[in-house]
Amino acid sequence: MIKGIIGKKVGMTQIFDEDGAVVPVTVIKAGPCWITQIKTLDADGYSAVQLGFEEIAANVTDEKARERKIERRLKKPVRGHLGLLKPDGEHPQRKKLAENVPALRHLREFRTEDLSGMQEGQQITVEVFEAGDYVDVVGTSKGKGFAGTIKRHHFHRQPKTHGASDRVRAPGSIGATTTPGRVMKGTRMAGRMGGERVTMQNLEVVVVDAERHLLAVRGSIPGAKGGLVTIQPTVK
Repeated sequence: MIKGIIGKKVGMTQIFDEDGAVVPVTVIKAGPCWITQIKTLDADGYSAVQLGFEEIAANVTDEKARERKIERRLKKPVRGHLGLLKPDGEHPQRKKLAENVPALRHLREFRTEDLSGMQEGQQITVEVFEAGDYVDVVGTSKGKGFAGTIKRHHFHRQPKTHGASDRVRAPGSIGATTTPGRVMKGTRMAGRMGGERVTMQNLEVVVVDAERHLLAVRGSIPGAKGGLVTIQPTVK
């Protein structure tokens, strides 16, 4: 069984451990996920399992309205990958994964060497984790927009004295004198901050709620509420 899952950040709260100490935790709505593809070393050059998360139009009862919503939400290649396209002469339909695999919004891969006991269409839930496990959580950090060097790189401000009151938060000189006579690549300057892939490592799983598909990990994870995250065993 693959030990990894996709989820969405719900928010932060706190719980009390057996000693009465307050433990800050982040709650994640993780799964249920479905195995949508299994990649092998012979066929693809590496071993991995692709999981799908978040069913589209789960509460839509009208079949035509459901199909229209799926067409709007998923691009044609993804619909073909999931076996949702109607077959025609030029494009035969891909073999259906399984009858219980719905239209899924998010697809992510998890590298693994052990593919035993896994098959396409299999459902993955939070029960693959237990309280006390340590995991890595990958998400997209909050976007901060265009930020200066003090906020983005923790620069010190300049002195306010000697007529420099309007240059307090300026980055200062970026020159490199005669040699090499140019601005070096990678110089820390103002620019877009946040909105990047961030991994929080070695977080402890505190609560596993299989009935409500909830996972609580100690500490904070990247991203805003509702942001997509992936959880897998820690590499450390």
